Amino acid sequence: MVSTKKSWFSLRNVALALIVLAALLAGAYRFLAPPEKPSYLTAPVALADLEDSVLATGTVQAFKQVSVGAQVSGQIKRLAVKLGDKVHAGDLIAEIESLTQQNTLRNAEAALQNITAQLAAKQATLKQAELAFKRAEQLLSQDAGSHESFEAAEATLNATRAEIKALEAQIAQSKVSVDTARINLGYTRIVAPMDGTVVALITQEGQTVNANQSTPTIIKLARMDTVTVKAQISEADVTRVKPGQKVYFTILGEPRKRYRTTLRAVEPAPDSISTDSTTSSSTSSSSTSTAIYYNGLLDIANPDDKLRISMTTQVYIVLAEAEKALSIPSAALGERDRDGSYLVRVLGANGTPEERRIKIGINNKTSAQVLEGLSEGDQVVLGEATADTPTSTTRRRMGPPPM
Repeated sequence: MVSTKKSWFSLRNVALALIVLAALLAGAYRFLAPPEKPSYLTAPVALADLEDSVLATGTVQAFKQVSVGAQVSGQIKRLAVKLGDKVHAGDLIAEIESLTQQNTLRNAEAALQNITAQLAAKQATLKQAELAFKRAEQLLSQDAGSHESFEAAEATLNATRAEIKALEAQIAQSKVSVDTARINLGYTRIVAPMDGTVVALITQEGQTVNANQSTPTIIKLARMDTVTVKAQISEADVTRVKPGQKVYFTILGEPRKRYRTTLRAVEPAPDSISTDSTTSSSTSSSSTSTAIYYNGLLDIANPDDKLRISMTTQVYIVLAEAEKALSIPSAALGERDRDGSYLVRVLGANGTPEERRIKIGINNKTSAQVLEGLSEGDQVVLGEATADTPTSTTRRRMGPPPM
């Protein structure tokens, strides 16, 4: 029994000694083993199409839009168009009950005829006055007539001539009245002032319009073969854009299709300038905290009528672009030197980062164009990788929609 207990204790001591020795060896290995090399998050220098653009939100508007109204009062007797109809300049839009205007024209024409008849009668009287004056003048020259008779004949002649002039002036005035009445009668037929599409019906057939105070609108007519997009450009970006720059935009219904054109103009002041001066001065204290936007205008053909009034657009004003350019993520750029170069770290063959100075071109804050200092395939360091972070990234184009 004693020998058995001794052998058991000796085995236990040996096991404990082996455990202690293994722990010592593990600690020594950890202490003496070289540290693991850090891993880095990298991205390749690759060819890509780059673009630097200003993003703005826009609204589709008609290239030209007019409100077609009535210049005379009356009931809409006939409405000759429907919503969405395409009309040409001179086409009938509506007719207003014209009995009042017809009667006014008849009265004006009758007054003109009356005064014309008075003029004819007075011209006959003028001939008699001229003959009487000549006889009185002859008799006076032969001492056969009195001065009183001559003077009376002369006064009658002058009065008749003055009355004729007054009638001629009344005739001219009556002609104006006739022309005005005829024009007002013409106003009862409302015609299209231009080619366009009926985009709104404001007044319905049978409705009475009153043109005494303001011109009532019958329809709204818009030219839609070409549309204008009004894009709101922030004050932070407006200094970088100018007319003539390339522009493309997308609409919600076709987010993958680009409509391409150029920037026609940038309005010199925001929309708020059109408000009353009193109102603008009263709100000047709060305007400093409000974002300011300037309208950029761009026109584009709309032959298939896909673009409609008030559609929302995402507008890209292209400042610079480059095709198949060497590019790296903008996050890889370090400090910028005085000469314009940037510091980047490139992963060397031994896995150690090396610092390089490079020159860049386009930088849209997502990708940067490399002009010199790097080659295709180089791995630029973005930062140190963690245990759950891949050491290399595959970059894809961000921002504008695909072609």
